[in-house]
Amino acid sequence: VQLVESGGGLVQPGGSLRLSCAASGFTFSTYGMSWYRQAPGQERELVASIGSISSNTLYSDSVKGRFTISRDNAKNTVYLQMNTLKLEDTAVYYCYQPSFNAWGQGTQVTVSS
Repeated sequence: VQLVESGGGLVQPGGSLRLSCAASGFTFSTYGMSWYRQAPGQERELVASIGSISSNTLYSDSVKGRFTISRDNAKNTVYLQMNTLKLEDTAVYYCYQPSFNAWGQGTQVTVSS
């Protein structure tokens, strides 16, 4: 199982970014996926999850209404659209597949003016 994130970067407060996670090594369409993040000095926290059916999603309270998780099973990819970014969204964002306990390498998101 391999998960490869991309799309991180530096953005100003109020800006947007879209993260991607390309998955391989398992039947992507039949498994749920999650995004986590870890800020410096803090524990890794769940940001959003999506089931094998795209309509099944959940979000942490801190990102609800600003972030959207989605998936494209034809591309074996899960996305995290992040809008109205805040300084406190700065973190390394990780893609995670719980059934295989598989983590991506992470992608840095920095929100700064």
